Amino acid sequence: MIKYIKKYWWAAVLAPLFMIGEASMDLLQPRLMSIIVDEGVLGLSNNGVGDLGLVIRLGLMMIFFVFIGGVCGIMSGIFANIAGQNFGNDVRKDLFSRIMSFSFSQTDEFSTGSLITRVTNDVTQVQNFVQMALRGFVRTFILFIGGLFCMLSLNLSFGVVIGISLPLILLCVIYFIAKANPKFTILQKKLDNLNNVMQENVAGSRVVKAYVREDYEKKRFGKSNDELVNTQLDVLLLLSYMTPIMNVILNFSVVAIIKVGQINVMNGSVTPGEVMAAITYASQVLNAVMRMNMIFQNASRGMTSGKRILEVLNCLPEIKDGDFEGFKGDDGSARDEERDKKPGDIIFENVSFAYPTQKEDLIIKDFSLHIRPGETIGILGETGCGKSSLVNLIPRFYDVSSGRVLIDGVDVRDYKLKALRDKIAIALQKSEIFSETIRENISWGKKDADYDRVMHAAKMAQALEFIENKPEGIGTVVTQGGTSLSGGQKQRLAIARAVIKGADILIFDDASSALDLKTEANLYKDLKEEYPNTTKIIVAQRIASVKDADRIVIIDEGKLSAVGSHEELLKISSIYQDIYNSQLGGGQIAE
Repeated sequence: MIKYIKKYWWAAVLAPLFMIGEASMDLLQPRLMSIIVDEGVLGLSNNGVGDLGLVIRLGLMMIFFVFIGGVCGIMSGIFANIAGQNFGNDVRKDLFSRIMSFSFSQTDEFSTGSLITRVTNDVTQVQNFVQMALRGFVRTFILFIGGLFCMLSLNLSFGVVIGISLPLILLCVIYFIAKANPKFTILQKKLDNLNNVMQENVAGSRVVKAYVREDYEKKRFGKSNDELVNTQLDVLLLLSYMTPIMNVILNFSVVAIIKVGQINVMNGSVTPGEVMAAITYASQVLNAVMRMNMIFQNASRGMTSGKRILEVLNCLPEIKDGDFEGFKGDDGSARDEERDKKPGDIIFENVSFAYPTQKEDLIIKDFSLHIRPGETIGILGETGCGKSSLVNLIPRFYDVSSGRVLIDGVDVRDYKLKALRDKIAIALQKSEIFSETIRENISWGKKDADYDRVMHAAKMAQALEFIENKPEGIGTVVTQGGTSLSGGQKQRLAIARAVIKGADILIFDDASSALDLKTEANLYKDLKEEYPNTTKIIVAQRIASVKDADRIVIIDEGKLSAVGSHEELLKISSIYQDIYNSQLGGGQIAE
């Protein structure tokens, strides 16, 4: 993930440089203090007479160095945050972009909750690690190396104490981090699970309330939350032992340095000021190692989260772009016709399809059908027979397992996805409504649509009446998920969104199931009159929805059972007759 920091290399370089400046100022302080004690107070080189002027001069110098160190620390923090925050921003955008390119099966494989965790919490963990690496790691390294050098320059005998205590601290850090590291992976998975439960309950709150399952869902959420908390506590409790153990080692080291310093002061090899400086340097060195505790924690969590992020970024979309951008006119502009062919021609050629997770279970089996430009096709069949799966192959929400789907004579897999989906407008049974105004929801189909076009689309979708009854009309803001609208109102907005696009192919996947028969009849009548050249595919459960279609396709267990007009199917298809009898009553077939 280094490429994400390269863009902000200047901030990533300046942050550690300023941190070197801050740490260097900290390393100067003990040495200056030792001079103040030895010369300014004890006067060792002046027959025991102190020098107040030296104390003042060096004291002011120490204050100046503190100020310089403070400025360097502030600048380091600023540049580390610039690099870290922008790094996280770019990673998060790329993650979201990659997720948007996933097929439905890839999204299901990761799960919604896990993807949310990766875009939010995991990116934050990696971002924290980057900022810690630019500041905390550099400071710790400089204090560790610089403190060792400065202390040994005072007297090599102090190195014996560090030589004994340092390996103990390192062993302590390595042991605890090795124990904690695997738990971070488990912790992120528990967070995934918690997000999944939360997302399911927020999205399905009406079902939960309707079935009075609040107590059950509270227990399920509580269980997931307890598992997360318990896992986090395991990690924190494990790491909580580290600091007191290391403090014990640190304090014993200070005592040992005082003892060594006492012996050396008595034999004249060091001064009292140098012993004080040695204690401070030893504290800096050992504290630097102790700070490795926090750095390693951030590193462990950052590496765990980084792997999870890379799992998404390295997951190539199953639905890949083709090279075909659509037919072009002589001037290079997009053209709807080629070889005197009208747009919207669809051919299913020996198509079979199974979902990627269940490749042996074919949903569509050897299906062949030619839908002519401008034709209105109804698709009927029992629940689970593959109606929605079939129409999902047209915009390449999924790819065929075998066979081909051709639009205007070109295999859909050869199209660029944008060019393909620009030719198609689709409205689904489950209408996705966004927390924007009614106008913005309809304009999703055509972002540059003016007011008149939006209102015309609303009129075509039979939505104009309820929109005008809203206090703010088309400017009314819809609540998240469209909960402020009824099922029929949401479906009509979704239909208006599809209609306004003006695409060559219009697909209604049971998109009018919540509409009454009169409203539905008016909708299809207006569509037929206004868009005679648009190919219309209507997936439905009711014969009344497709009765006036040019042809009706009957699907039975994924296979094409019969094709014909309403009158033809009444004569030749027993499945259609059964549906007709169950919905419109027996005795009417003869009519």
